Amino acid sequence: MSSPDLGESSGLSSAAEGTPDRRRAWLSESSATEGLSFWLVGFFLLVVMPLLNVLPATDSWLHVSDFTLNRFGKFLAYAILALGIDLIWGYTGILSLGHGVFFGLGAYAVGMHLMLSIGTESVYGSALPDFMVWNQVKELPLFWKPFYSFGFAVAAAILVPTLFATIFGFLAFRSRIRGVYFAIITQALALSAWLVFNRNETNLGGTNGLTDFKTILGFRLSDPGMQRTLYVLTVLSLGAAYLLCRWIIRSRTGKVLVAIRDSEQRVLFSGYSPANYKLFVFVVSAALAGLAGALYVPQVGIITPSQIGVLPSLEMVIWVAVGGRGTLAGAVIGAVGVNWARSILTNSFPDLWPFFLGGLFVAVVLLVPEGCVGLVRKLSGNWFARRAQPGQTAGGFGVGASVKRGLR
Repeated sequence: MSSPDLGESSGLSSAAEGTPDRRRAWLSESSATEGLSFWLVGFFLLVVMPLLNVLPATDSWLHVSDFTLNRFGKFLAYAILALGIDLIWGYTGILSLGHGVFFGLGAYAVGMHLMLSIGTESVYGSALPDFMVWNQVKELPLFWKPFYSFGFAVAAAILVPTLFATIFGFLAFRSRIRGVYFAIITQALALSAWLVFNRNETNLGGTNGLTDFKTILGFRLSDPGMQRTLYVLTVLSLGAAYLLCRWIIRSRTGKVLVAIRDSEQRVLFSGYSPANYKLFVFVVSAALAGLAGALYVPQVGIITPSQIGVLPSLEMVIWVAVGGRGTLAGAVIGAVGVNWARSILTNSFPDLWPFFLGGLFVAVVLLVPEGCVGLVRKLSGNWFARRAQPGQTAGGFGVGASVKRGLR
């Protein structure tokens, strides 16, 4: 059973589809461009941005403020989450509307450790978190005690979403729930989690969530140096997550995932078990969401149920749709771009943001269904096809036939 090349699954141009030489030329050129872009963007985010925060004078136009660096750290944490959603939706065709839950589980795991690290610096001067004192809780709940350990909290931020996704995904995929029905039950999952985390009886801060963090590993979170460290850690994590997703989609497993997206019945008749592959990608996606939540909390300083419910889960899908599903770069660009626009518009026109977000999603679905990156690839593919005329070369290979078919 054939399947599209996963490195360009969102739309190869006809110039790459005709002869093997054309296809090799397109893939070679595209792979080289992707690799160069990865290292250039990585160098800018990892080296240039922190240096611009430290070296230029604060009144210089080159200076990147502490606030801006911290904000970009938050955006890049969102980008890790978007990569996971793109892996399951863009490459496997499974629309999940509940990834806010996995993000929240990772965020709350690290947030619990940060709350316990406050100690007697809290408002009430108690070793218990402030909200517990307010709710007249006399003793730290048993499930909170392991979170005194930073290592346990970080491990839980990854393993708890992974375990939860394994159980939920096993029951869902073994029951052959797919398509719109899977989207509905994941949305119901997000609503259920939001209701549970809002209750004071869960001892997780209720509607106010966890906030007012002071230190991490003994270092003040308000210190600019600590914020730079968290930013760099987020950039490195994003790079690792990108390479992991890229490795998966270019492997044999990735080819099966794309085949499931295109025709699950054909995969089943070919002797594969789609449920196992879907469970695998769902669990990986949840783990990335948990990692994103763990990096988000110390940089933003708060996590509440409002960030893990239905609406945030829908927004996460919009990030990927705008950037271009089925393109890892599109997921990153969409997450950073949409949230950057949100931070700007909510400051100037806070009441208009929901209308802008809704209008943006409708415009993408109707006008640019392949997203921003997909549109760029489509235009570049058309340009590549125009070059591939008789008597000319394409990427070093002779092309003797004109293009007869459009994009897939």
